[in-house]
Amino acid sequence: MNPGDRVRVDRADRTYEGVLLPSSTDEHLVVKLEGGYNIGIDRTEADVEQLESDVYEIDGTDATGDDGASEIEFDDDLPTISLISTGGTIASTVDYRTGAVTAQFDAEDVLRAVPDLAGRANYRGRVVANILSENMEPPLWQELADAVAEEIEAGADGVVVMHGTDTMQYSAAALSFMLETPVPIVFTGSQRSADRPSSDNVMNAVSAVEAAKSDCAEVLVCMHGTESDDVCALHRGTRVRKNHTSRRNAFETVGAEPLGEVDYESEAIEFRRPYQQRDAVDLERATALESDVELLKFTPGMDPAFLDVVEGSAGLIIEGTGLGHIHTDLIPRIEALVDDGTTVVMTSQCLEGRVCDRVYDTGRDLLEAGVVEAGDTLPGTAKVKLMWALEHSEDVEEAMSTSLAGEIQQRSVPWE
Repeated sequence: MNPGDRVRVDRADRTYEGVLLPSSTDEHLVVKLEGGYNIGIDRTEADVEQLESDVYEIDGTDATGDDGASEIEFDDDLPTISLISTGGTIASTVDYRTGAVTAQFDAEDVLRAVPDLAGRANYRGRVVANILSENMEPPLWQELADAVAEEIEAGADGVVVMHGTDTMQYSAAALSFMLETPVPIVFTGSQRSADRPSSDNVMNAVSAVEAAKSDCAEVLVCMHGTESDDVCALHRGTRVRKNHTSRRNAFETVGAEPLGEVDYESEAIEFRRPYQQRDAVDLERATALESDVELLKFTPGMDPAFLDVVEGSAGLIIEGTGLGHIHTDLIPRIEALVDDGTTVVMTSQCLEGRVCDRVYDTGRDLLEAGVVEAGDTLPGTAKVKLMWALEHSEDVEEAMSTSLAGEIQQRSVPWE
């Protein structure tokens, strides 16, 4: 037997079937089960039967004689979609040499990993980074924005950004402020890796490509809209938040329904609210960012020394309680920061609703201290926006109080 063979392993009163993987020791078998998980089994206690030979070659290509390479033919009748990878698992495949999930990326790799994409568009593949999304940093946002802009300038009819889910909302917000786009820019990823039966990579990728072909020329996040494989939600990049660690429909638009959705079976796209139309603006990029901006969450009993850390920073976003409050004893420290040149912006740690510091004394004192209200801007989005506004806005306070990319929702009152 060799790695790549399909085997049945009997051990004690359990039977396992799967693909034999290479093992780091001679004493153990490693088998990838049908459900996608790997198990290690002591050889001396196992009875192994070969069911099928050379199901996979150890480099991960199919053993039917095809070397796995895919020819991408250009079709004049199809739009061109650029697939940009920053890492994550959506285009990953199983490496049967190691048993791990690997993310080697070009257009051919994506079509091998997600063959359902074939025939929907002409594709170009490009790698900006290959990192875990928790390692994403502002300079990479700038590289990503430049790469997206270059693809649009080269004639792409839409761009799909494949991104890890943990910080996708930050990257989507960053591109929302840095780019004026005449075509859709759609972020997508997967909560479950490609080797698991419950993986969401195929449906998310297909739906993202369909969204990138649409008339909605905004930065969107396309992920499962429900726990079933029925629709993908389209979230505006500045209003989306990952609200669950592992569920497939982890992403939600805060304070409203998603901007639209893609029906996976029919491929129909429905939008619920107005959006920027394709080709309504010319491509513009403004990618400079002030990196010296921090986000601080106020909690009862917080050590005032936390404010020492941000002393001298260009900007500070505070997640206040309720309507935008902090302990009154901290207000003089905040005022000193403002007087020293730090732009201090107030958001709320509540999931919905807007900041209003005119209701209680604490809020009025914060306004007197020079704190800027950010409406109902999400705290993470507010951080990205302030980084951008400090470089591009003559009046930062006005910019933070004004919706520039759909990040602040229109006020709702009973008679409207």
